[in-house]
Amino acid sequence: MENQQHKEVYKVMDLCLQAGRIMLQSGAETYRVEDTMTRIALSFGVSKSHSYVTPTGIIFTVEGTESGITKLIRISDRSTDLNKVALVNSISRSIHEGNLNLDQAEKRLEEIEIVGHTFPLSIQVAAASLASGCFMIMFKGVWFDFFAAMVAGGFGLLTTHFLHKIVPIKFFAEFSASFVIGLISLLFVSTGLGLELDKIIIGSVMPLVPGLLLTNAVRDLISGHLVAGLSKGAEAFLTAFAIGAGIAVVLIYLS
Repeated sequence: MENQQHKEVYKVMDLCLQAGRIMLQSGAETYRVEDTMTRIALSFGVSKSHSYVTPTGIIFTVEGTESGITKLIRISDRSTDLNKVALVNSISRSIHEGNLNLDQAEKRLEEIEIVGHTFPLSIQVAAASLASGCFMIMFKGVWFDFFAAMVAGGFGLLTTHFLHKIVPIKFFAEFSASFVIGLISLLFVSTGLGLELDKIIIGSVMPLVPGLLLTNAVRDLISGHLVAGLSKGAEAFLTAFAIGAGIAVVLIYLS
């Protein structure tokens, strides 16, 4: 009987960790991940559970046994997919309302993890291109540079997408993408197809700016998660530094 109870607790812990991992890898805030894991465990009768989440790992423990049960998983890859976060939250609410049992919830989470919910690369590039041109206008650029900003922003996102898969070095993709943006912007201006180099560059790098990461860092700090907030803030700062460094190399050595 006791072994069966332990197996049930282990299954609940695995489910909580799976939900937390999907959320954390998809760009959710630390406090939201911890709250979701605790609520799922409580819905399945595990009242004494504790979770500790950082951007690179999740520790989940359950009291009530002689020595307690603790599990740890490591998070190495993180991206932005807020649709997955919303789907996991909906599963958590369904579990709380009693509409899903343990096996059904596990199956739903596996489906969310396997099926990609991001837009196709072509749509992402088109959106980044259009956003780059609009940002350039927002920063008081001229309409003549709209096409140049679109081309630079689109190629910048393409560079980031492919280098993230090829080169496992952190921040290298952002540095290379901003370098490509600087080169394309400089090429447009030097050939007379662009007028204001600074406005084109500013608009084109905006899709690379870690806005969600910075927002989550502030929200985690406000919620009292100091370690996660500071680490996410440091990651956002280093990403911004890599973007600025790539542009600086172009302006210093090639302009």
